[in-house]
Amino acid sequence: MEQLAFYVFAAIAVLAGLFILFSKNLVYGAFALFLAFLGVAALYILAGADFLGVAQIMIYVGGVLVLLIFGIMLTRKLVSHDPTAHNRVEVATGRTAWGAIIGSLLFFGLLKIIFQADFLMSGEEMISRSTIKTIGVELMTSHLLPFEVAGILLLVALVGAAYLAVHRNPVQP
Repeated sequence: MEQLAFYVFAAIAVLAGLFILFSKNLVYGAFALFLAFLGVAALYILAGADFLGVAQIMIYVGGVLVLLIFGIMLTRKLVSHDPTAHNRVEVATGRTAWGAIIGSLLFFGLLKIIFQADFLMSGEEMISRSTIKTIGVELMTSHLLPFEVAGILLLVALVGAAYLAVHRNPVQP
């Protein structure tokens, strides 16, 4: 059952990544990125790294992706009345060829490594335990000072950003 879940979440992550790659609509690509992030978070959880899975959801889905979607939604699209104008990035043919050659070499090199690897595990089976409690105890005991310093730095950055947002001079057109 766990192996089936792994293949399902891996397929979700890979298919969402391919959709991002080939999508021409930025909003659809951002929502596909949401699925890719969730698939990767599920793979982390299946691998026994539940803290990384939760951090993946909170940081990337909750922060980065929301910021990206707001950026896409708040950016004005240039309105062109020219029917021949398009919203694509054109790349010189030579650069496309070099990109395809280097990408193909990387792909086949990694494929060769995967097929030559020995994925048989040796040793005892790992007992799945949550790492969140262990990380929490370590943060609040032996790593308390760096944790508090990081919190104070984030607070100072937040206050500074709020100050700059409130006291900036509006630009007159």
